[in-house]
Amino acid sequence: MAYSEVSKKATYKYRDKFEELRFSVPKGEKQTIVDHAASRGESINQFLNRAVEETIERDNSIQTTLCDQES
Repeated sequence: MAYSEVSKKATYKYRDKFEELRFSVPKGEKQTIVDHAASRGESINQFLNRAVEETIERDNSIQTTLCDQES
């Protein structure tokens, strides 16, 4: 099936909403991530986005707590 110009345009418009981020993991770690995401019913992308979001939230919470203790 040929990839129409309309389909191409729609794909580019969709992809414009995102940025890509590549990172490397030690050999064997990828499968651990894949398996964990699958066990939670998530795609790898969903799992990584959730992990990053939760880590940022936790780090910000810790920082706020430390700042409050210094006051």
